[in-house]
Amino acid sequence: MTTLLSAVRRYSEAHADGSGIARTPISGLTTVRAMTPSELDYAIPRPLVALVVQGSKQVTMGAHTFTFGAGDSLLITADVPTVSQITRASVAAPYYSFVLELDPATIAELAMQAGAVAPAADDVPVRVEPTDGEVADAALRLMRLLDRPSSIPVLQAQLVREMHYWLLAGRHGSAIRRLGWPDGHLQRVARAVAVLRTEFARPLPVERLAAVAGMSLSSFHQHFRSVTSLSPLQFQKQLRLIEARRLMMSEGISASSAAFTVGYESVPQFTREYRRTFGLPPVRDTEAARNRASA
Repeated sequence: MTTLLSAVRRYSEAHADGSGIARTPISGLTTVRAMTPSELDYAIPRPLVALVVQGSKQVTMGAHTFTFGAGDSLLITADVPTVSQITRASVAAPYYSFVLELDPATIAELAMQAGAVAPAADDVPVRVEPTDGEVADAALRLMRLLDRPSSIPVLQAQLVREMHYWLLAGRHGSAIRRLGWPDGHLQRVARAVAVLRTEFARPLPVERLAAVAGMSLSSFHQHFRSVTSLSPLQFQKQLRLIEARRLMMSEGISASSAAFTVGYESVPQFTREYRRTFGLPPVRDTEAARNRASA
């Protein structure tokens, strides 16, 4: 019988790109493979659930560090800056995970149908729990669907919906409800985050972001920091620096070109903030990454 590990392994081996990511025709679903422990990865992921099926990983968000491995699920319920690292992986036993972006609208609809009560306040948007059996079963059915491409347009919506339901009904239920609670702070802040993700290279007045979130300026500042752990300006800066680093590492463009592309007007300022975030100035960071890759 096909297990989730074998299904993720088979798809990853056939479709993973150079970074180990295998995107699927099912919206929001990817698999991840790594043959060796990874370097630190800086990101601001969208809300997601990641089921680790082999190997282990560590994720840090602010003062919280989570270590998890096969049989565990990582849940991220807000756009928060994380530093992650695959800690156990080898050619003989690669790291594999199943990753699905969460849909707040689906969660809100399911919670309403189930008569869910208002979620308790919780300021930790990252958590790790053992994977519920029903969640793993739903994930396996989604992976099996990839073997029948003609069935994907017909069945993917109901299987993704079922996956969300079992997450809502399981160990992650309270945090999942908070993500989908109608007009809650998470959803309001998410509207502003969507603008920041799309327009991070432009100057963005905080008044505009507050208006998008439907909050007063003071309330917006408070709830944005509560949800993301950053101010709107810091969040935009993180997006710019992460994208600049990607451009230099993946596309080989110069530090100055990357700085201007992501919206910086001063290369020295970009260099200072880059070093503060990643530990090395841009040129040395890029050189170190190339040396590690060629070692």
